[in-house]
Amino acid sequence: MAEHLLDVKNLSVQFHTAGGIVKAVRNISWHLDRGETLAILGESGSGKSVSASAIMNLIDMPPGEITSGEVLFEGRNLLTMPTSERRAINGRRIAMIFQDPLGHLNPVYTVGWQLIETMRIHGIDKAAAEKRALELFTRVGLPQPEAAMHKYPHQFSGGQRQRVMIAMALAMKPDIVIADEPTTALDVTVQAEVLALLAELQRETGMGLLLITHDLGVVAEVADRVVVMNSGEIVETGTPQEVYHNPQHPYTKKLIGAAPGKGAIHDPQGAGKPLLEVKQLVKTYGAFKALKGVSFNLQPGETLAVVGESGSGKSTVARCLLRLEEADSGEAFWKGRDLISMPRKELYGLRRQIQMVFQDPTQSLNPRMSVYDLISEAWVIHPEILPKPKWKERVHELLAQVGLSPEHAKRYPHQFSGGQRQRIAIARALALEPQLIICDEAVSALDVSIQAQVIALLDKLRQELKIAFIFIAHDLPVVRDFADHVMVMKSGEIVEIGTAREIFGNPKQDYTRRLLAAGLDPDPEVQHTRRQEREALPA
Repeated sequence: MAEHLLDVKNLSVQFHTAGGIVKAVRNISWHLDRGETLAILGESGSGKSVSASAIMNLIDMPPGEITSGEVLFEGRNLLTMPTSERRAINGRRIAMIFQDPLGHLNPVYTVGWQLIETMRIHGIDKAAAEKRALELFTRVGLPQPEAAMHKYPHQFSGGQRQRVMIAMALAMKPDIVIADEPTTALDVTVQAEVLALLAELQRETGMGLLLITHDLGVVAEVADRVVVMNSGEIVETGTPQEVYHNPQHPYTKKLIGAAPGKGAIHDPQGAGKPLLEVKQLVKTYGAFKALKGVSFNLQPGETLAVVGESGSGKSTVARCLLRLEEADSGEAFWKGRDLISMPRKELYGLRRQIQMVFQDPTQSLNPRMSVYDLISEAWVIHPEILPKPKWKERVHELLAQVGLSPEHAKRYPHQFSGGQRQRIAIARALALEPQLIICDEAVSALDVSIQAQVIALLDKLRQELKIAFIFIAHDLPVVRDFADHVMVMKSGEIVEIGTAREIFGNPKQDYTRRLLAAGLDPDPEVQHTRRQEREALPA
């Protein structure tokens, strides 16, 4: 018998690039036992996913190259195993849940067909595979599992697609499941459900769970042990309690220090004349009522956070205010003028005062335009803001304001990290000197330290330039750190609205309490208490 179920010894991986050799993983060693959850914690570029890809034989070689080490599964080295034997293990004995299910599910086949095909490749006959597929869809909590079998990936929500991926990973009852950031972009309640499901399935099957994450809250919720990675190296290991309460390495201390939800809560300034007054906003899509009479006010220089699960209407509010979607009825008075009924020509002139930073800068930044062109495009559309001879100087000023360098102006979006791209998107919004910026999940997919930097940047801009924010988010600790007021939405309606101190300190509604209880705290002791509170709440 092997000592450990999976044993990684002295693994090193490098990539040959145009700029030279990149050492992605450097001589790392760790192990995973049956029934154990091991979390590999670190930020983008730390080597977490590359090490998992080496286990699954998913590294493209070339340009990738495994330069040293062993990956022992039940005592046998996966790296030297014949391809036919490796194929028999992948999927059947070791399975993987990917971060982006939409990118890993085939859009032209139903999810039922894809799950059945997974099992048939491993030798299960069609009738048995169909029966097992229905059992799995039922087990992972997909609504109407029989109907779900015949749906395509785009017909599911993000959380449901992740459940489909979990069903596929569990199809062959594997000994090890590797979950690569399985909850990054999910709402807090869906995230809690997915993590609870993985823990429950692990108890039932005894599988080893390797969890790759940048979220300390996820580690506190499910991990037995944690390995902290930085720049391809392991810098610290231990239990979640040891690592959180007694970190030894400066990088671990930096990660813990950047975790949101621990700072002072903002107390709003005295109310004056509202900058924006929204009254009875209604929006329907066919028979579906996305907004059911939403009303709120926003003061100059204030941050209003809008929270709620997917489908609650958060983003629809933003899109209706900007007239990216046309509201069915209602009013939105911007300095006394109604944005909803305003003629398009008049709206065009006001657009510069209200800007939006979208969730995914990869999609919102034109890949064919340099950073200089992306930012200066605002002045092409609104030439009254700035004469052309001053554009270059102003672009450099804006880049410096968001923590980037003047030389970045010559580069293109693909040459930046996710956090840097989001800073470019913020600089582009600032180019028009707006009085309101709407952030739609603008920090949800960023690493914890980058997230902290972007929030600090937005807070600085609020104080210096008196910009108001509508901050749409599902990450409640971030909301706690940044918001003056919080608006909780569910099914197109406002459930509760109040100051951040009121909502986080004394929520009035059960739905708000459930949202708060579903949030993950980086402190394992706090998270244990929160889990007990969540289980005690009414469904």
